[in-house]
Formats: sequence, C-alpha cells, structure tokens
Amino acid sequence: MSSPLRIRDLEDVIDAVVESYDGPEEINNLESAALPNKRAVVQAYNHLKPVIYMGFYSQRSLSRSNLRYALSEHLYPACEILVDQIGRALAYEERRGHVKAAWPSGWSEEVVLRLLRRIPELRRTLNADITAAFEGDPAAKSVEEIVFSYPVVEAITAHRIAHVLYLERVPIVPRIIAEHAHGLTGVDIHPGAKIGDGFFLDHGTGVVIGETSVIGRGVKMYQGVTLGALSTRRSECESDPARNKRHPTIEDNVTIYAGATILGGDTVIGEGSVIGGNVWLVRSTPPHSKIFGKAKE
Repeated sequence: MSSPLRIRDLEDVIDAVVESYDGPEEINNLESAALPNKRAVVQAYNHLKPVIYMGFYSQRSLSRSNLRYALSEHLYPACEILVDQIGRALAYEERRGHVKAAWPSGWSEEVVLRLLRRIPELRRTLNADITAAFEGDPAAKSVEEIVFSYPVVEAITAHRIAHVLYLERVPIVPRIIAEHAHGLTGVDIHPGAKIGDGFFLDHGTGVVIGETSVIGRGVKMYQGVTLGALSTRRSECESDPARNKRHPTIEDNVTIYAGATILGGDTVIGEGSVIGGNVWLVRSTPPHSKIFGKAKE
C-alpha cells in the first residue's frame, strides 16, 4: 500500500462507496449505532437460557437456598439489556415512520417484565418439549443428554422466547434471537410461528417453519421439513388481509418425515396424520391420513 498509485486507487474506491450512500437503496442507513445491537440481544438471550435450565449452566453447586441468588445473576442483566435493546428498536421504527403512533413511555420495561413473568410457563412448555424428545428418540439415554446435545433444545428455546416478544409486537429483536438459533442449529423457525407443546424436531437440520405456520401439540418432525408459503408478494398481502395466512396448519399428533414440503396458508394436515419423506403437499389432508410418495396437488 506504500505505492502512490495504490493509495490513489483506494481513495477513488472510498469516494465511490461514499457516493453510493446518496442513492435510494434501503441499506443506506447511517444511524446503525442507534439500532438494536445483535451481540447485546444474544447476550440477553444467553442470560435467559440459564434461568430456564439453571442446573445445566451453573458453574457452582446449586441448592434451593442459593437458587434465588443464582437466578438474579442472570435476570438482572437480561432485563437491563433487553429494555435498552427494545427501546432502540422502538425508537428506530418511529424515526423510520414505520408506526402510526409512538409507543407509550415505559413500554419497553413493561414488555420485558411480562416476558420474565412468563418464564415459569415457558419452563413448563419446554419441559414438555424435552420430554417429547426423550420419549420419541430411543437413542437418547437421558433427559440430560437431550438438553446438553440436541439442537432442538436450542432451536425451540429461542423460539419460545422470541415468540413471546413477537406477540408483544416488539420489532427486530425477536428476529435476531431466532436467527441466532438458526445459525447455531440449522433450524429456521420464524418467531411468529405458533407451536404447541410437546414439539420434537428429530435431528432438525434444514427445517424451515414460516411465520404464519400453526403447529398443534405433540407434533414430531424430522430434518429437512419445510412449512412454507406459496409464492406471494408483499403487495398482495397488504391489499388482501386474507392472504396473510401464508403457511400451513399442522394439527395435533402429526408426524412429518424427512424432506417433506408442505405449502400454503389454506393447507391443513389433519390430526394424527403421517406425512412421508420427500412428499410435496399443497392441499389439506383429513385426520389420520397417511401420505407417502408423490402427493397429488
């Protein structure tokens, strides 16, 4: 880089990049420091996981007598970080004109408190998910093995937390949590998806669950399953609210084998059905159906 020619070339490149920020592109945001910070959001999530699974994360001996102190070590920083990051997300949405009315003062604190108050409920739901994994996979030798080593635990824990924030209409932050888990596990669950308890992803890699998917209780899915949408443009959804339900509904106690693709907001897989591997499905099935091979459209 000592050559004057190279320095001049690099300065020309910098000038060109600076000028590109004067264009109409949507990524021309120079206020990124005011956006939620991905690392901070992940840090908050990593404080919430030990609260849910304290015995699996603690580096000291735990007992009922010191449990409250151990929990407070994680809940206080998680609360502080989330309030700040959600506040950033709200302020950004307001500056960009994405909301019709500003959020009321103190809304970030109220949302975080409601999330934290739901932790006992989340623990019960996740206990049902982990129990389903243990009962559904003879290869697992213990519940502890599942919590420590099964990607479904990371994926569904992140989803359960992100889904609460999604329902509270928190912008950006739920998606950061979901995509963090996606990167770790290869399981892509949109925080908007509604998933009943006792949910088990066996292996899980390559699973995609879209935003408006609805999954009942006791559902078991294998790797590579897609619950997706038929191709729909944003403008079509905005002009026709009925199109907002873009992803399938899976009723209770359904099993979906590896590589199956189920598409469309009107598609309902009836209770107790079995969907075979690599099936392509864009129509509903009655309860207790067994679909194998190439399903007819």
